[in-house]
Amino acid sequence: MDLKENKFVAAGLLFAATIVFVKLVSALLSNRSNNRLPPTIKALPVIGGLLRFMKGPIVMIREEYKKLGSVFTVNVLNRRITFFVGPEVSAHFFKAPESDLSQQEVYQFNVPTFGPGVVFDVDYAVRQEQFRFFTEALRVTKLKSYVDQMVVEAEDYFSKWGESGTVDLKYELEHLIILTASRCLLGREVRDKLFDDVSALFHDLDNGMRPISVIFPYLPIPCHRRRDRARARIAEIFHTIINSRKVSGRAEDDMLQCFIDSKYKNGRPTTEGEITGLLIAALFAGQHTSSITSTWTGAYLLRYKQFLSDAVEEQKNLMRKHGDKVDHDILSEMDVLFRCIKEALRLHPPLIMLLRQSHSDFTVKTREGIEYDIPKGHIVATSPAFANRLPHIFKDPDTYDPDRYAVGREEDKAAGAFSYISFGGGRHGCLGEPFAYLQIKAIWSHLLRNFEFELVSPFPENDWNAMVVGVKGEVMVKYKRRQLLVGE
Repeated sequence: MDLKENKFVAAGLLFAATIVFVKLVSALLSNRSNNRLPPTIKALPVIGGLLRFMKGPIVMIREEYKKLGSVFTVNVLNRRITFFVGPEVSAHFFKAPESDLSQQEVYQFNVPTFGPGVVFDVDYAVRQEQFRFFTEALRVTKLKSYVDQMVVEAEDYFSKWGESGTVDLKYELEHLIILTASRCLLGREVRDKLFDDVSALFHDLDNGMRPISVIFPYLPIPCHRRRDRARARIAEIFHTIINSRKVSGRAEDDMLQCFIDSKYKNGRPTTEGEITGLLIAALFAGQHTSSITSTWTGAYLLRYKQFLSDAVEEQKNLMRKHGDKVDHDILSEMDVLFRCIKEALRLHPPLIMLLRQSHSDFTVKTREGIEYDIPKGHIVATSPAFANRLPHIFKDPDTYDPDRYAVGREEDKAAGAFSYISFGGGRHGCLGEPFAYLQIKAIWSHLLRNFEFELVSPFPENDWNAMVVGVKGEVMVKYKRRQLLVGE
């Protein structure tokens, strides 16, 4: 019996020792793995960093970047958001396939606005085909016809100004851009006959996208109910327009027509619901960016007279070469104005956060050589508003200096492809970037040729309370009509 008992005791001890050893090894491996996880921001239990995040993500990023470096995680309720700051750690964010990092889950809050069956409410394969429709609607031959319409809209709008006066530049440019977008994107029927109605409906759609909408997009609150009514009414309007075009056989030169004519690879034509949703998505993507960037461009030009003088001189040179004509190719020659717009957009990108959902583990390496493991399930984020002001990429990053993009400096390429990310980049770069630059150039080339301006209100600030960060308050300017003389 003693021998038998000793065998049981020995077996028990061996079993216990094995369990202890396995746990020790597991703990060691776990610690080793945890040591490679990004540092986590200290925050309250349960709600995590939600309060700091809602108060202002840029302030939070700035503070934690100084303490934790270019990769760090914040817990927000039951989600982990890992930030990548700078091009050295952002390459995977921009280049990863959809199977690894996807947009669909994190942008679901757009579905009530855009509608079912489009963009973030469809799988990746269908979404890619719909993006192809956008690409075809924005190819160069189409852009050339859109530019002609942009120029006409600008000339008509500013012809209604007096010889001199004082205006809110922000309001004027917002209004002009929605007029131009209505003509180029939504169609002649909307621009000529239904502009006021459709503009009011889009206003309700816009106001239906609040910070709370990101977390609870279907919450039954008044702004969401107005959003849903506006979305239904817009669908009715485009049902009538689309049917009218199909019955009459009439084709127009606009994005609406491109979507009507689009077909999927299997030969299926687009539905009315898809056409409407794609138009809404296009307008949302472009309207805010263009109006906000147009306003900031003007504010900076009026503040920094040297760059204003350079932009005016460029217009004189083009007028000597082409006369008063403005078209797509002439706008493409406006390098000085392009740099002025690009610099305004660097300092004030309307989309301050870009998000993806991680579906697989991956590793990033900082410029200091530190490697971090990013687990599957994290939301990963990068911030154009912060990354565009990194001092190791941009000299004097808080200073307005369009010449930083000139040949020989090219700071936007200083650290590789993702040094400048106002329009995103990689697989999900903004398809409307060429359209936006052409639209803003068309407006400001006309203003520079026909008016003198003086900024009479304080220099504007960011409106951090908006979903798309715009210009806070009024931007009041005095104007005086004048004809730019090329011999001056």
